[in-house]
Amino acid sequence: MLTWLANAWSLGCKSIKFGAAALALTLLGAASALADEPGGEAGLKLPDLSQVTFLGIDGHKLLLFGIVICIFGLGFGLAIYSRLKNLSVHKSMREISELIYETCKTYLITQGKFLMILWVFIAVVIVMYFGWLAPVQPVAVTLPIILIFSLVGIAGSYGVAWFGIRVNTFANSRTAFASLRGKPYPIYSTPLQAGMSIGMMLISVELLMMLFILLFVPGDYAGPCFIGFAIGESLGAAALRIAGGIFTKIADIGSDLMKIVFKIKEDDARNPGVIADCTGDNAGDSVGPSADGFETYGVTGVALITFILLAVKNPTVQVQLLVWIFVMRIVMLIASAAAYFINSFIAKAKYGNADEMNYEAPLTSLVWITSIVSIGLTYVVSSLIIPDLGGSTSQWWKLATIISCGTLAGAIIPELVKVFTSTESRHVKEVVTSAEEGGASLGILSGFVAGNFSAYYIGLAMVLLMSLGYLISTMGLGTQMLAPAVFAFGLVAFGFLGMGPVTIAVDSYGPVTDNAQSVYELSLIEQVPNIKQELKKDYNIDVNFERAKEMLEANDGAGNTFKATAKPVLIGTAVVGATTMIFSIIMALTKGLTENVNNLSLLHAPFVLGLVTGGAMIYWFTGASTQAVTTGAYRAVEFIKANIKLDGAASASIADSKKVVEICTKYAQKGMLNIFIAVFFATLAFAFVEPFFFIGYLFSIAIFGLYQAIFMANAGGAWDNAKKIVEVELKQKGTPLHDATVIGDTVGDPFKDTSSVALNPVIKFTTLFGLLAVELAVQLTANQGSGLTHILAAAFFVVSFFFVYRSFYGMRIREGAAH
Repeated sequence: MLTWLANAWSLGCKSIKFGAAALALTLLGAASALADEPGGEAGLKLPDLSQVTFLGIDGHKLLLFGIVICIFGLGFGLAIYSRLKNLSVHKSMREISELIYETCKTYLITQGKFLMILWVFIAVVIVMYFGWLAPVQPVAVTLPIILIFSLVGIAGSYGVAWFGIRVNTFANSRTAFASLRGKPYPIYSTPLQAGMSIGMMLISVELLMMLFILLFVPGDYAGPCFIGFAIGESLGAAALRIAGGIFTKIADIGSDLMKIVFKIKEDDARNPGVIADCTGDNAGDSVGPSADGFETYGVTGVALITFILLAVKNPTVQVQLLVWIFVMRIVMLIASAAAYFINSFIAKAKYGNADEMNYEAPLTSLVWITSIVSIGLTYVVSSLIIPDLGGSTSQWWKLATIISCGTLAGAIIPELVKVFTSTESRHVKEVVTSAEEGGASLGILSGFVAGNFSAYYIGLAMVLLMSLGYLISTMGLGTQMLAPAVFAFGLVAFGFLGMGPVTIAVDSYGPVTDNAQSVYELSLIEQVPNIKQELKKDYNIDVNFERAKEMLEANDGAGNTFKATAKPVLIGTAVVGATTMIFSIIMALTKGLTENVNNLSLLHAPFVLGLVTGGAMIYWFTGASTQAVTTGAYRAVEFIKANIKLDGAASASIADSKKVVEICTKYAQKGMLNIFIAVFFATLAFAFVEPFFFIGYLFSIAIFGLYQAIFMANAGGAWDNAKKIVEVELKQKGTPLHDATVIGDTVGDPFKDTSSVALNPVIKFTTLFGLLAVELAVQLTANQGSGLTHILAAAFFVVSFFFVYRSFYGMRIREGAAH
């Protein structure tokens, strides 16, 4: 693997040499005109938070209390982590979960090295921009700090991803063991505890880092530090989300197809692909969402901070809004913890001793309780923190209402997702009905129908709530700032995240329930000598193995549904939040909306061309990420078919299982390298074509990406749970109907867990990096003329196009080629 990585890096270096040289020429050419002239993001300066008092305490001291809350949040997450670790588990199951963790750890270490290679690209731009183009004096102090915070952003994404894997690989074996007791409540509560541990840890760490910048980094260069931090965490999330999504679906498809080829059961211990599948569940469904969630909360906050500093001219109002935003983030942490305890009390009272339960019901109630508590606290705290905003005593409830639109979306969108992906959904049952007569073909078509309809309903729900936010923004908010509608959209995105830890918790529920089934089968616990007597003696369990397996499968259906519900929420924040970030670019290009505003129009041809170009990139990205899965899965299937031993072996060898993991890692990184370099240089190329072309491009990737992601995520979710209905409700494993739904599920795998989910960090990374790229282009044009800028745009595009070309032609399946 390390040899391949070195070779890939060498090829990448050779291929981008021309583009790198052009980039250096660009930065150095513009530097002479700007050496002493900070501007754009480098010119963002935070006001003194202590100049305004809130409840008799100055803003700086008030936010210091937020650090205490974050520490309590960390303690909450660690306490649940410790509790999970100490839950009872049979050694056969614990050994499997530790093996899964070891393979996950190897994957993460390899990804960490890969991330540092990708960081070099970003570091070059940061050094050139903040070191020469737009320096913040003294450069010897500020430049290292900005670089350090870009690394902190990457470390944050990477660190919470590692924590998520460790928690989930404790929880999977504990959930599997809990099923032996024959009661459904413990196998619901264990994955949820794991999810809340990750959610509270993730949000607390992210908020702690941002509070540190806000409170302890001098205001003159806190703004650039926020930008560096956001770019770093966005890079980390994009890499881990894309590579993890490719890895997990290579493994999943490779493992699932063996059920059809060899007519073996789900998670058969003799299948070398199962361990890789379990690793993939964590790499794609734990590492990816954890890093993505961390980045989403950070980038949305940075977007709002940037807007406030650019659009609000009154320093007092700036401080009021900044403090209010951070207080609301702290309150949302408290609301999620409170809602979790309330829901746990209700769920335990209702299901604690029940023999049957609907696993989706308490998860749904948790989302709604959190939403209600968050909205209530939003109004109460807003009335206390900003009772008078810039002389207006009514803005507090208007701003609270706008945030509540987003918080409400965080509850409504999951309900809409369930309409198309739940095992109770008529759309999912339609997939099963179609497959009964028409096989995989009609089942796949019905899944397409579910995905397309979901995009319509979820899209309109987002438009409705954003429209309500816009209408409220017209009620006097314009006297406080420029473009109040943009701020309203940013607050809606902020509200989307109002249930942060709970959103992450229900998303993390799925990989634990999925892994729990695998751990059960791989442990071969039913074959352990005298196991029933051992369980009775050591744990006082009268075991019913068939019931245990049925409960685990039913719970996995709920996990599939709630994995699906979090995806549109995260992609929605990317799109709505991107609007706020794009505003920062517009402010720079129009000098505070005083010049060239008419270029933001369909009458300006470059703007229209940019709108068209964005769609091309979104569809290429979908194809490139799916191609990486296809080629990798082909190699995984090829290896598994050649090495699976069904006669005379109880389980696959560790060596064969690790080989499948190696294949998955290789093609995940190969696909990620092509995609990252293509996106990186495309961003530079389109920013250099024409600034308003780039604005159109950014809007376009956001809108195309939104609907592509919703469609793919929910079509994939429908196919996944159609298979679950056949397995759990109809009990038709091994039948032609089951084969048809397995094929539908494998088609949906890269839809829901690779391409769709990775669009979120890709959109935000492109927009954040675009903040720097477009300013480079504008300053170079002003200094050297448009001719050189366009030559460089062409050079960057050639590099990007090479990797676009390579993402298919370099990734094609070649029969007989060595893996």
